Amino acid sequence: MLLTTVPLSGLKLLSPVVRLPALPAAAAPSAPAWQFVEKGHSGIVGLEAIVVSPTLTVLFDRATNDPLRTADGKVAWGALWNLETNTATALKLVSDSNGTMVSVGGNIPAPADVNQTGAADGRMGLRLFGPCASPLGVGCTVFEDLETLHLAETRWYTSSLRIFDGSLMIVGGIHESTPFYNTDPVNNFEFFPKKTARSLPVNLFPRVFALPDGKVFMIANNQSIIYDVEANTETILPDLPNGARITNPFDGTATLLPLSPPDYIPEVLACGDPATSQCSRITLTPAGIAKGWEVDHMPQGRMMPEMIILPNGQILITNGGSTGYAAVASIGVTTGNSNADHPCAFGKPMSQKGLPTTNIARMYHSTNILLAGSNPNGNVTVVPAGQPGFSSEFRVETLDPPFMQMSRPTLINVPAKIPFNQKFTVGVTIPSGVSTSSIKVALMDLGFSSHAFHSSARLVFMDAVLSADKRSLTITSPPNNRVFPPGPAYIFLTVGETTSVGAHVMVGSGANPPVADQGVPL
Repeated sequence: MLLTTVPLSGLKLLSPVVRLPALPAAAAPSAPAWQFVEKGHSGIVGLEAIVVSPTLTVLFDRATNDPLRTADGKVAWGALWNLETNTATALKLVSDSNGTMVSVGGNIPAPADVNQTGAADGRMGLRLFGPCASPLGVGCTVFEDLETLHLAETRWYTSSLRIFDGSLMIVGGIHESTPFYNTDPVNNFEFFPKKTARSLPVNLFPRVFALPDGKVFMIANNQSIIYDVEANTETILPDLPNGARITNPFDGTATLLPLSPPDYIPEVLACGDPATSQCSRITLTPAGIAKGWEVDHMPQGRMMPEMIILPNGQILITNGGSTGYAAVASIGVTTGNSNADHPCAFGKPMSQKGLPTTNIARMYHSTNILLAGSNPNGNVTVVPAGQPGFSSEFRVETLDPPFMQMSRPTLINVPAKIPFNQKFTVGVTIPSGVSTSSIKVALMDLGFSSHAFHSSARLVFMDAVLSADKRSLTITSPPNNRVFPPGPAYIFLTVGETTSVGAHVMVGSGANPPVADQGVPL
């Protein structure tokens, strides 16, 4: 809210004269800044989160004793979070989650949990969220049928990735839920719809990325490879430097840095693991692979950090702790600060300037994808005041960048479907006084957040030309479905330091996967 103040020197005093006490000088309006805003109560632990529409986010937890209830009075472990009303609505699920989105894999429910929830064994589960037209989520459901729709084998703590033909690649995990002693690993992956199987070593939440040539880059433990989905071959790459390990339970995190035309050269940034500030970066070209990983450092060590790609190309690193490892009640000192890294010349120091600190611990089972919820213990736990421990956390908050407090550009009449390698024109409004010398148009998959990793998160910058009257943009879509895997996405316009609201679009034909190549090759 803006307040307008009028100085006394601008007023005329009428007779009779009344002497007024001196007024304190008006405080200068505060400059726009990053700020945390607490939004509400999720009702379930936000163990897994994915944005499914401009107004809705799906949350999954394990089947336990969260406070949210379904219509029949059972404990809920799925919810729709409304981003406009900041309220949660229970989703009726069949099997116990704790896998990834579609969502895949999960838990064997504990006997006590079954009594409260009615949950079935979720380790082979596939949970499909059916989008609906209602902005409020009315009629939106999750489809499950364990008899006809399931994985090839049981999986717990597996990763998923949307690849070039629109299919879901399901990687790794473990057959039984154990305290992170991976004695019975699932040393393969599968596809949904099914494709093939391939062995892989350490694989609890491996970090996987779809490269712009259709291949897949993977990090498991401290090892990295490029896997060719079509040829079923792997190329072994250099290990992470200094013995860093970023997959669960030694959770660091990693992200594919923004891809830019015309070459869309892929780079991956991997940060954290127990008690280290190390960030490693590799360019996935022959020359970059020969050069290997380059090392930089965050301002402090982070265990279980999360990376969020921002529409302007910056990477926000947030959440986590400064001791321990990713497991039950193992982290004692939270890290509340966030820090941002801009993908510019490597070696430029990362910065925490202007970024706030939250007083809500975001630890094990936290998520960041426009919202957050954490569960730093094996079940919902409340610790008495004044006693040390690990309470479950249901508060939802946003971290608002400075431009949320400013006039922002807008996108108008964005087409619902964006073909590959096509020019299209959209209307724009740009706030008065904002320089148009720097304009970025980002096509983004917001990803699926769980266990310090955003599966499928992706930003591809698109070439854009602003009209002479500054009322329209002509945008060139990505050249093909390997640069940006087909499916739902968001388009953002950044002008200077301000970013628009994202426009929800379908990229590609919209056909069910697997689909043939679309567009033109690089």
